[in-house]
Amino acid sequence: MKFLKDVKQTMKDVTWPTARENRRDTSTVILMTLAFAIFFAIVDYLVQVVLQLFV
Repeated sequence: MKFLKDVKQTMKDVTWPTARENRRDTSTVILMTLAFAIFFAIVDYLVQVVLQLFV
């Protein structure tokens, strides 16, 4: 029972993010994911070009 009381108290102490913070964080994740995808696509293309020069 102590565990459940501790969980209840902890949930009361938690500071939940606002809708604005959620949108900001979600946008950041999406933009970084796109940036990494573009970066790795460019690197992959360059590696293919370089390897074709040697083959």
